Amino acid sequence: MVKVGVIGAGNMGRNHVRVYSELPGVELLAIADPDEGAAEVARRYGCRYYRSYEEMLRREELEAVSIAAPTAFHHEIALTCIDMGIHILVEKPLADTFERAAEIASRAERAGLVLAVGHIERYNPAVRRLREMVEQGVLGRTISLTSKRVGIFPPQIKDANVYLDLAVHDIDVFNFLLSRLPERVFSRAERVLAKDREDQALIFLEYGDVACVTQVNWITPVKIRRLSATGSSGYAELDFISQELRVFESVINRGYDSFGEFVIRFGSPRVRDVNVERAEPLKLELMDFIESIEEGRRPAVGGAEGVAAVRIALLAQRSAQEGAFLKVEV
Repeated sequence: MVKVGVIGAGNMGRNHVRVYSELPGVELLAIADPDEGAAEVARRYGCRYYRSYEEMLRREELEAVSIAAPTAFHHEIALTCIDMGIHILVEKPLADTFERAAEIASRAERAGLVLAVGHIERYNPAVRRLREMVEQGVLGRTISLTSKRVGIFPPQIKDANVYLDLAVHDIDVFNFLLSRLPERVFSRAERVLAKDREDQALIFLEYGDVACVTQVNWITPVKIRRLSATGSSGYAELDFISQELRVFESVINRGYDSFGEFVIRFGSPRVRDVNVERAEPLKLELMDFIESIEEGRRPAVGGAEGVAAVRIALLAQRSAQEGAFLKVEV
């Protein structure tokens, strides 16, 4: 039994607690959160509650911890856990600066500890299925990827803007689908409703000959989480929430018209809904974390992926401030 704890019992942390309580081979010992309302969460799932994460780490014999505290505290908490020899899963983003993210990753590696980063969309079965299709060339040569991650302002987010809270998801998904990092980034952003941070952004990423665009905001009254992929011989649409994946395969006829000019004619596309075995991404993520500890291997999303997502998101933010394309060096 892997003995685990959770630091931070907000929206995401409570889900970590719930899933750990359901996983075989896991013993959920305690949770820590300065909000005493988290004591009720502890009672519900049969574990101990601490207001201080330091006290929890001192008093409990923990092998692994999920860090779901606000982003500004990730660096401090992660290094404390590493110094105590505890494996960690850090919710995205890994940290609020590139330097802090890189330090967490390097310290965990030197200590021989598992570091998983909560880029949950990599565990989304629809995203994984789309990646298989991209690798198999089902859509032909990948031309572009476009995503939209928008909705209302989340009151629980106190210390992050749309780049670090939202865009890191899609940046990491693009990296995952294309199996590489972008070469350049450009962005435009605004503070539409919020006065202290960017709440709307468009980000353009160049992956060689593949162009990727993501729209992220906290100003749209409806929650949308979608991605589309355009290839030389097809098109795919994915819904992150419903895990639906639909493919439109091009029917192309090449020939010559009556004047001898070469023409391309499109017939009606072949449309099919791809079979996706639906599952809760968070459960798959936490299972991978625990299995990585048991098997002594790196998780599917480790420090390198977490650092890259932070680096690119912050470059995008800087691009918006400077109004220029920036080269990505990770």
